[in-house]
Amino acid sequence: MRQEVLKRAKEKCEYCLSQSDLLGAELEIEHIIPESLNGTSSLDNLCASCATCNRHKGSRIWAIDPETGRNVRLFHPRQQRWNRHFRWSEDGTRIIGKTICGRATVEAWQMNRQRLVRARRLWMAWGEHPPPA
Repeated sequence: MRQEVLKRAKEKCEYCLSQSDLLGAELEIEHIIPESLNGTSSLDNLCASCATCNRHKGSRIWAIDPETGRNVRLFHPRQQRWNRHFRWSEDGTRIIGKTICGRATVEAWQMNRQRLVRARRLWMAWGEHPPPA
């Protein structure tokens, strides 16, 4: 099942789109709806995640949209399209939330953490970023 999830994700974190070979680390298999909230270990509830996105997500499925203050559901890669909720900044280093779900997810999972933004600059210089969504 792990190989199927990684193949479907094209070896990218399904949240921040970082490629596992550029991160220099294996992707984790993550429960989108955590088992603690009755999520299953079915393919429809599993995704590939970098360790940092997985750690920031934890068992949350809800977070506050920083613009409206509303408590909203976080991004679900099996049910939602990345391009609908996110886009890259003009310089390609930051993920911008386009919707309340996108903004809450970017904020909750700290998808623009300083080290990752610096890494994205290097990946761009190598012609490896931004990846297709």
